[in-house]
Amino acid sequence: MIRFLLVFLVPFSVFALEPAALLKQIDRNLSPESYESYRKLINIEPSGAKKEYTMFTVKKGLDKVASLFIAPASENGRSTLRLGDNMWLYIPNIGKPVRVTSLQSVVGGVFNNADILQLDYSAEYDVVRVDEQNGLYILQLKAKTRTVAYDRLVITADKAKKLPQKIDCMTADGMLIKTLYFKEVKDFGGGIVRPSVIETDSPLYKGYKSVMIFAGIKKRDFKNEVFTIAYMPNMAELR
Repeated sequence: MIRFLLVFLVPFSVFALEPAALLKQIDRNLSPESYESYRKLINIEPSGAKKEYTMFTVKKGLDKVASLFIAPASENGRSTLRLGDNMWLYIPNIGKPVRVTSLQSVVGGVFNNADILQLDYSAEYDVVRVDEQNGLYILQLKAKTRTVAYDRLVITADKAKKLPQKIDCMTADGMLIKTLYFKEVKDFGGGIVRPSVIETDSPLYKGYKSVMIFAGIKKRDFKNEVFTIAYMPNMAELR
């Protein structure tokens, strides 16, 4: 009887540390499972020169993401689609979507296509270890397949908010490819409270930096047809 009572006296927070559940909670705190968002991407060169893009993005479930370029005018009407590991870019004056890879970048800069069309981390990675220190979780992640952009991730997350502060993206042997910094937590409404700014730099691109700024994000459901190659020319209809 004593043992039975002790089990139920253990604080619930202990069970909340289950690694896979923790990662899924971080995913959900970053965004609803299905949503729409507006964001700006800024590429900054060592000279200080900047190039900016404005994008409208929609996501459904674990593996469907699509984006539409709104600005600059030269990019207006371009769209991208990701279905799991497969990605396409649609350019209006070409008319036929072309395949792109996760490590390429449709905007140049330090963010690659996998960063821009980000799936849930739990969809692509398994948690192999979780440590706690100074009010932070340190999650060690390993890619589920070889097709993922980064073999390993190390997520440093706020323990109370369960939101990332920093993510180191690495190769299988531990070489740092880039670091993502999550800043300026903002209340977007509808229960979505998350960082509004993501910055990234890379030892492979010294002096270069890219910034992603979220202007809005909200829950929204979509039909599956939105996430098809045939729909890519029509994405503006969703706005």
